[in-house]
Amino acid sequence: MRNFFLFLLFLSVTLSYAQKKKNYNIGILLDNATTELEPLLQKLKTQIKTVVGEDATIAFPTNSLLVNDYNLEKAKQNYNTLLNNTTDIILAFGVVNSKIIEAQTAYKKPTILFGAINKDFNSIDVTKVTSGVKNFTYLINSQSYLDDLKKLKQLTDFKKVGIVVEAPFANLLPLKETFDRELKEVGATYKLIPFKTVNDITTNLDDIDAVYIAGGFFLTENETKQIANALIDKKLPSFTINSINDVENGIMATNQSEDNSDQFLRRVSLTIESYINGTPLADMPVYIEFSPRLTINFNTVSAIGIPIKYSLLNDTDFVGEFNDINAERNYNLLSVMKQVLGDNLTLQATKKNIDLSEQKVKTAKSNYLPNLTATATGTYIDPKIASNGNPEFSTGGNVTLQQTIFSPAASANITIQKNLKKAEEENYNAEQLNTIFNASNAYFNALILKTNVQIRMRNLDLTKKNLQIAKENFEAGQSDKSDVLRFRSELAQNTQAMIQAINQLEQGFIGLNQLLNNPLEMRIEIDDAELDKGLYKDYKYTQLTELLDNSTTREPFIAFLVEEAKKNAPELKSLDYNLKATERNIKLSGSNRFLPTVALQGQYNRTFNRSGVGSTLPGGASFINGNYNAGINLTIPIFNQNQNNINKQTAIIQKDQIEVNRQNSELNIAANVRNGVLNLVNQISNIELSKVSEETAKESLELIQSSYQEGAVTFVQLIDAQNNYLNAQLAKANAVYNFLINAVQLERNIGYYFLLHTKAENEDFTQRFQNYLLNKQ
Repeated sequence: MRNFFLFLLFLSVTLSYAQKKKNYNIGILLDNATTELEPLLQKLKTQIKTVVGEDATIAFPTNSLLVNDYNLEKAKQNYNTLLNNTTDIILAFGVVNSKIIEAQTAYKKPTILFGAINKDFNSIDVTKVTSGVKNFTYLINSQSYLDDLKKLKQLTDFKKVGIVVEAPFANLLPLKETFDRELKEVGATYKLIPFKTVNDITTNLDDIDAVYIAGGFFLTENETKQIANALIDKKLPSFTINSINDVENGIMATNQSEDNSDQFLRRVSLTIESYINGTPLADMPVYIEFSPRLTINFNTVSAIGIPIKYSLLNDTDFVGEFNDINAERNYNLLSVMKQVLGDNLTLQATKKNIDLSEQKVKTAKSNYLPNLTATATGTYIDPKIASNGNPEFSTGGNVTLQQTIFSPAASANITIQKNLKKAEEENYNAEQLNTIFNASNAYFNALILKTNVQIRMRNLDLTKKNLQIAKENFEAGQSDKSDVLRFRSELAQNTQAMIQAINQLEQGFIGLNQLLNNPLEMRIEIDDAELDKGLYKDYKYTQLTELLDNSTTREPFIAFLVEEAKKNAPELKSLDYNLKATERNIKLSGSNRFLPTVALQGQYNRTFNRSGVGSTLPGGASFINGNYNAGINLTIPIFNQNQNNINKQTAIIQKDQIEVNRQNSELNIAANVRNGVLNLVNQISNIELSKVSEETAKESLELIQSSYQEGAVTFVQLIDAQNNYLNAQLAKANAVYNFLINAVQLERNIGYYFLLHTKAENEDFTQRFQNYLLNKQ
């Protein structure tokens, strides 16, 4: 019986509560409506219902959502429609609606005006805490044209700014009076750009050096992108009064915090909730204090050439990827490889060694070319001793021809120099392989540094967010000031780490430019590297992963790679050519030393004239003015101070040294291949594990951040979680790059870069491995 009475009591209370719970229809007045606005409206409706909760039943009739399309008369009709239908509370948004609402002398229904009032207008009394008007309140935020223009001036030092506003607002708002006053304070001039369409903006950008978007709330995402692209094309910096979404779509900057939109919607919801619970609208606070936060689109400032000051990093958020749109050259790994082969200065210098070796070959061959010399003489003899046949004055000359027919040393030297030239060519091939790897390594290191900048930037933003939480906790009495001070210290440290990361990236680009023989100051950009996309997908690096991840195929694959490496190694080929040269030297100092050197010599002599004493022969005889001789010379070395034996012994020692070096090189090649494979296996596991680590660290950070916000954990735990997440992000981002670095290192060790070979050649490589497996079975 007792339970029955309790049930009746509970039912009575429930019915009584149900009878007291009221229904509220909320009407919404808009100046315009776009598809982009729909999610925001839905968010507002959800927020209102959530905040009001069980205090009342909230409805948003579709016939009470009215749009005036910037028409004053229609706005008036819409307002009257809501006054005369079942609407209980009116939400009015926009400048046109504000003109109708503000013109009312009394408000028949509770009316809330928001999203149309800027504190810079002189008509607004910012000292008023409440509206003081029955059934009416409005919301003024701390948004300020003047603050935005000052920030834009700080960023760009503009001289004349174009101010973009909706055309209907030009006649409704005191824009000229306001901007005249504010631009005078800023120290610049302006041009008003009223618009109805995007074309009105993009065709009116002459004679200005910056753009301030003071309206445009109802612009669609595509329209914002069109405007942003036009401004970027004209190298015009831009600033918007609207949210971060516009900056993400290409506008250069905004001073709106990411939380402003949520804060605004919540304030509207709380206003409705307070009214439903009995607080008159006339007594509600009208001011919303937003925390300004400069947000810059990195890609946009890069495209228009605005330098980012390090002094801004501490108080600025960034969106966009760290890509240099104005880069003179964009590189992927293949283009780096190709350019370094053609332009690298070290390679060019090394190639000169081949040219020098060719000259030595020519010099060696020249020993078998004839040596032809011509000599002219003039003779004067003392007249006292001049006699017949020896005239006092005479001139003459001769031509001498010398020709080596056969020389063991000359023949050996030709062979030796040819082999040394081939060895030099292989040294150059080895240097090519090394240079390609060095350039690839520099490319991936630059990618690592670039990713480090992006992650450091996100970490900096996270620190700023945690600092804000610490401030809120301090203000709420949940923590003391030491938390705020610690996060300020963290912010300073993270800002410095960010600056260092940016400079390290610049150093990485300098190193890459140096290898590519670009001007060191040349602005370059590098494409990201992902295993399953683009360049790397085509060359099937994932197939390499599958081979190495399988313990059954790994060892045969390693053995095959070692065999390929030895076959391709230019270092071994160079040693082989040096060995051939040494063996030829041994032969020269051995059995060939008894071979004769055969040379031919011929000479023709001519006397051109005689005069003076003794220039005539007695009896009218004449001189013979020309004669010649020819001979053959054969030389056999019998004993030349034991030099042949010494040279032979030296050459044998050199041969032994080369053979030892070859064995050592083969051992090094095999070790490098095996170590390279093990490094790749490590990186394969690292790729997967780093993903898990990052996901876990992120989830842990979110939980600890939420707990810290509620005062359940200390700032030390939050900082540890943040640092753990930072390290996990870096590890995950770098895992793929480290895998590719090790893959390219392995390619260097086997002397075969897959990216530099055709698809057919790479398929042939795969087929050779398949054949190798079959032969081993």
